[in-house]
Amino acid sequence: MRYEILGPLRVMDGDRRVHLSAPKMTVLLAALLARRRQVIASDQLVSEIWRADPPRRATATLQVYISQLRKMLTCPLRPVCPILTRPPGYLLAVEAEAVDLHLFERAVAEGRQLARDGRHQQAAEQFALALAQWRGPALGDLRDGAIVDAFATRLEEARLECLEMMMEAGLSGGRHRELIGQLFELTLEHPMREAFYRQLMLALYRSERQADALRVYQRARQILADELGLEPGRPLREIQRAILADDDRFELPRPADRVTA
Repeated sequence: MRYEILGPLRVMDGDRRVHLSAPKMTVLLAALLARRRQVIASDQLVSEIWRADPPRRATATLQVYISQLRKMLTCPLRPVCPILTRPPGYLLAVEAEAVDLHLFERAVAEGRQLARDGRHQQAAEQFALALAQWRGPALGDLRDGAIVDAFATRLEEARLECLEMMMEAGLSGGRHRELIGQLFELTLEHPMREAFYRQLMLALYRSERQADALRVYQRARQILADELGLEPGRPLREIQRAILADDDRFELPRPADRVTA
């Protein structure tokens, strides 16, 4: 079985998609995947599925859902079900390789190492490969419960961090002109994310568009002030001051100065 959580939850048995027959059963599986190989107490699962309004026989209904899930995840070729009973609840005993998150995290780790080695083009390619694992928001619309919501929030943060690193690798590799459009879109999609403003300012500055870069700073400053009552952080302020002072420390290093693979 393959479990896909970087988008709406899917369970794949080879090329065949396993049909999850009830929405609450899907929430149950999402919670077990969020705490893969960890025991989740039955009362926590009840709260995850029904939140503040559980039925009178919630524990018994939970047991029915567990039984149905076990049937779905078991077949003649896999006679041992991965859902195990472990007091005070249950755990899903699947390896990391069975979940699409593993491919994402592995590609991110490889991209980080390539970036540290100064191999910026290869790093950007690895980060793009990691992002290609995503099919939409993590676990789709299953985020009403505390367990799944916290897990999906962590995954979404990891995705944004990967996006930042991919942009950074592209800028370090001299791709500032071609990244401007994408960075503009990212600042609109994530207006509280200062890193994208900084990267956009840097791309514009290196493309001899200092005035546009300063306008980006003013837009970021206005949004942060209106939404949070804050001034931009130090990285944004530093690049703004460097542009105003015609300081060349944010210029792209000459080819001879760059680390080569």
